[in-house]
Amino acid sequence: MDIASLDLPPMARFGAVLFLLLFTPYLTRRLHLPSVVGYIIAGVVVGPHGLGIVPKHGEVANFFADLGKLLLMFFVGLEVDLRQFRAQRDKSFLFGLVTFGLPMIAGTAVGFLFGYGTVSALLIGSLLASHTLIAYPIVMNAGLTRLPCVTVVVGATILTDMLSLLMLAICLTTHRAGFEPVALAVQLGELAVFIVVMVFVLGPAGRWAFDRMGQTDEASFTLMLAIVALGATFAEALKLEGILGAFLAGLAVNEAVRDTQAKEKIEFLGNNLFVPAFFIVTGFLVDLHVFAATLWSNAAMVLAVVLGLIGSKWLAAEITGRAWRYPAIERGLMAALTLPQVAATLAAALVGYQAVNKAGERLIDTPMLNTVLVLVIVTSVLGPVLTERYVKRAGGKAARRRPVHSVLGRSGQPAA
Repeated sequence: MDIASLDLPPMARFGAVLFLLLFTPYLTRRLHLPSVVGYIIAGVVVGPHGLGIVPKHGEVANFFADLGKLLLMFFVGLEVDLRQFRAQRDKSFLFGLVTFGLPMIAGTAVGFLFGYGTVSALLIGSLLASHTLIAYPIVMNAGLTRLPCVTVVVGATILTDMLSLLMLAICLTTHRAGFEPVALAVQLGELAVFIVVMVFVLGPAGRWAFDRMGQTDEASFTLMLAIVALGATFAEALKLEGILGAFLAGLAVNEAVRDTQAKEKIEFLGNNLFVPAFFIVTGFLVDLHVFAATLWSNAAMVLAVVLGLIGSKWLAAEITGRAWRYPAIERGLMAALTLPQVAATLAAALVGYQAVNKAGERLIDTPMLNTVLVLVIVTSVLGPVLTERYVKRAGGKAARRRPVHSVLGRSGQPAA
């Protein structure tokens, strides 16, 4: 008999989840693991395939997770340093193309190799193409953020996340409705209009609203939540994913709210409740018996995806770094910073897993979703470890260990 069958009161279930939110970061720090790993494991333990504390179809848990997913991508957009991007615009753009293109090719090739169709293979490629700057606080604490290679990586994040989310939108539409040149052209046109409206209409409108009505922290807090909701709703109205709208909403109001206390408050609430809820609910999907069987029977695919990601990200840093005559330590730092796959990768993978066409086929299946979870765990540990090693070799100040354990970026917020 599992705990779910005891019909625990809702507040008892909620209290158990809050207990996990309290102690998971402490345990992951002691074990030198990123928090995202701990939250996913916690979700496995309390989820329907574990103790059953949270029921399989918990509407409240799913709402928290959906909002956490949107806030996660909104914070990604907020944390992109547009000033740094402008400082190294050309190099950031070029490195972004290379560090997107090589993993995209590698992931697509792996998809074809293991029998996935064209659309699914392209989505797998796009999952590998983005990156999450969870190791950026190590560089920041070492006083190395002004290194040209670091500025280039931060700027390139905008392009890689944008292209990955656009590929997700195209793959979803093609999977659900089939490939039609006219439909694809319409989709691309809608994407272009969507981007223009989000950046050049919602952005100025949001800044105007913050200037006129955002005089208090409470008003600014409410405005940011409203902008997230508007961006996600607009995206879904065009049959796009809400995470794309949330990401672009973050970019649109980036500079207007960057140094405000309201931004810190919404990040505090999001990063301590809703974003962890997203990772915990992700753990609900994992049945350990199926997960272990998948890894055993698909070990070659798991190895190919992980090594394909590491090799392609490293190659991208080597190619561009050598072209710009960066020393070996800086090239290694570029590669280490772009290894972790967390925010956009996990959000897009879940969207792809939930996308079903008319024949009842998922865009990516359970074995690939489990493979992506392995990729998230491996790279979210390996990236910060290698970053800290290169930071020490670069002669920076001793980096504190605490930021390594966070799934999030500066001051605990998600970096892209």
